[in-house]
Amino acid sequence: MTSTADALQQRLSELESHLEQENPVLLSAVQSFRVLDRVAYRMGLMQPNQSFATQIPWWPLISILGTFSAGKSTFINYYLGHKLQRSGNQAVDDRFTVVVYSPEDISHTLPGVALDSDPRFPFFRMSHAIEEVAGGEGSRIDTYLQLKTCNSERLRGKIIIDSPGFDADAQRTGVLRITDHMIDLSDLVLVFFDARHPEPGAMRDTLKHLVSDTIKRADAGKFLYILNQLDSAAGEDNPEDVVAAWLRSIGEAGLTAGRFYTIYCPEVAIHIPDEHRRKRFEKKRDEDLNDIYRRMEHVEVERAYRIIAALRKSATEFTRDSVPLLQETMRRWRRRTLTTEAVLLIGAVAGFMTWSLQANHWQGMTYRAEWLELVKSIPWGLMGLEGALLVLAILIHFAIRHLAALSLMPWLRKQVAKIDPPGNVVAAFKNNTRFWRPMILGRPFGWGRKTRTELDEVLQSCESYIQTLNERFTNPNRLPKN
Repeated sequence: MTSTADALQQRLSELESHLEQENPVLLSAVQSFRVLDRVAYRMGLMQPNQSFATQIPWWPLISILGTFSAGKSTFINYYLGHKLQRSGNQAVDDRFTVVVYSPEDISHTLPGVALDSDPRFPFFRMSHAIEEVAGGEGSRIDTYLQLKTCNSERLRGKIIIDSPGFDADAQRTGVLRITDHMIDLSDLVLVFFDARHPEPGAMRDTLKHLVSDTIKRADAGKFLYILNQLDSAAGEDNPEDVVAAWLRSIGEAGLTAGRFYTIYCPEVAIHIPDEHRRKRFEKKRDEDLNDIYRRMEHVEVERAYRIIAALRKSATEFTRDSVPLLQETMRRWRRRTLTTEAVLLIGAVAGFMTWSLQANHWQGMTYRAEWLELVKSIPWGLMGLEGALLVLAILIHFAIRHLAALSLMPWLRKQVAKIDPPGNVVAAFKNNTRFWRPMILGRPFGWGRKTRTELDEVLQSCESYIQTLNERFTNPNRLPKN
């Protein structure tokens, strides 16, 4: 096993040690991930230095998105109780900032490579993903990401990701790729809008990207839409009109789900002289802020369900997509090899018969040719001829196997791009078509009754994990019956 594989197993062991005290259910989930890994290793779908467990973040994630003027950084500073992020009415930070807890009083800012090269964070190898959609940008990972530490108790056990503003985005393709990645991995997504600009034209593309597909997501409930800096409406006392204008604007972009909040930061709020009006604004602000904070504190619970869902998704897609695709490719390869060999054999026999008949080598049903008599007259000649023909047949067989496998690669890569199955199906197919792998099996190496049983047990364990989590918060057996 390679050193990187040893390092991976060490990380998983450290994760298990941490979860043993924090959340035993997730400890069992890690062990189920290990079972899934072992199946993938046996089938060649994954290298020993890879794991399904490292493809998801184990820390609760909160992503904060919006325009540069929506008050995201001010909200984060107020929530953490530290002036960590720069804030202003112009774009002051053009990178995604991953904020994590640190016991040190002094905050540290680390470059993007600290995230790109550390599998414990959600942006591990993000440079490769950016390179795929924006050639040449992957090497500039430090211009996209940065890591900041903060000594705030509210950060214990969670990660907050602050996004750059979308309006003046010079690297839109790479930024949107990271944004999609953030949204998929996050347990909670706060989408901020600026109440001072009810219908910004520059915001329309961003609105469309962030909310148009909400209705299609199974996790739409994790999105909180926040109209920030509503104190700007206190002068004319028209918060309802401002909210209505924004609801129309995001409704046109396709928003169909998610909770909508109206807040402003007390530390930078506009002074409201009228006491009755100020109390009314503050009451609504505090109610919504408390709701948002409760959701942010609740992400650890949502994280547990997300990880179990990721385990079930990996096992399901492995069984439904990866294995059938590998099996189908193997069948096509076997069929193509045997068909080609049959055609060549028939062609060789037909050619030999045509040549021998024209040369009058046949006497009735007996083949008599001068060259054959000459071979027979040589000691071991006939046996040598038979051996040479056998070696030639074997070489032709393996050449046909190899060419058949190569001919299937474009089709396989197209299928992989289409369904994106877990594991490396292309590598597994190459491994199964090595010259020492027998074709007679007719199935991928490592796939059998034992493997199917292991995958079934992983899927069944997911239901048990969910039930255990449910029992922490409710007991279905105690619910009133109709």
